[in-house]
Amino acid sequence: MAADRLVRLPWSNVYGLARTLVALGTAGTLAFSSVDTLFRPVALAGDFPACEGATSASVFCLAKDDHTGLLWLKWLCVLLLLIVASGWRPRLTAVPHAYVNYSVFAGIAISDGGDQIGLVLSMLFILPALGDPRRWHWQAPPSDEGSRARRGWALIGSSGLLMLRLQMCVVYFTACVAKLPHQEWYDGTAMWYWSTNLSFGAPPWLAAVVRPVVSTPWGVALMTWLPLLIEITLAVAPLLPQRVRCAAMWAGLLFHFSIGLMMGLWSFALAMAGGILVLCLPSGATIARRRAHPTAEAPAEPVEPVEPVEPTTLRPPVRTAG
Repeated sequence: MAADRLVRLPWSNVYGLARTLVALGTAGTLAFSSVDTLFRPVALAGDFPACEGATSASVFCLAKDDHTGLLWLKWLCVLLLLIVASGWRPRLTAVPHAYVNYSVFAGIAISDGGDQIGLVLSMLFILPALGDPRRWHWQAPPSDEGSRARRGWALIGSSGLLMLRLQMCVVYFTACVAKLPHQEWYDGTAMWYWSTNLSFGAPPWLAAVVRPVVSTPWGVALMTWLPLLIEITLAVAPLLPQRVRCAAMWAGLLFHFSIGLMMGLWSFALAMAGGILVLCLPSGATIARRRAHPTAEAPAEPVEPVEPVEPTTLRPPVRTAG
């Protein structure tokens, strides 16, 4: 009898696409923000980049008071993030990706939830990426489990993606439960306040569509409670059937795309989209290596050929007269 050993290979284009989205979100923050916007004094927080304690490890501390130096460092980080987004050599780009995300989160004056979740995801991506044998993270995973070292890296990588899923579950569970004690969320009026807010409300070109919806009781209630339903569904996504997880994935992607449109938080939307892909889609391939039973290792006894038998022809009986 044969025995099977299953090895989960985490190196697929699912986690590759997630890395691309997270990298593009951070690259967009840097590319479309000026140096004067990224690095400036903030009330009660001081000057940025803040280079004290752990934040002094930020790459931007190399040119703290040099405007030209900060400009060059900004575009160098954008270039590195675009290389990460291209999918080239995940093994070589994983640690630099996490370091740039840390530098952005710790060094700029306008960091938000997108920069924070991008940092967390990029750090968890290190575990599968360091053992990724592919030249591009868009390629198919290896067709076999390979050496013992590769199987070890596969286990480490799968563990990293499992921790990433758990992190996303915690994020969505917290996001949903934290809203419930506020009256505006459980009475279904919260989105009226958010959509009309001068800082986070819908831009003028979108307000003409959003305002009529939030001005009706059913419209504002639907826009308020639907995000809660999506968040709690994503929080328990690993427990759901794959078909339901795919539906929750598309709902979550549409939800964060809507946040990007309405509030302009595109780095947050892209980072969360990357996390949703890993949360809801199978992120690896299962390779079965068959190992023969010891009793099956002995060669089988040769079978002597059997002489062919001449075919016989059946004739009908001959009828005699009598």
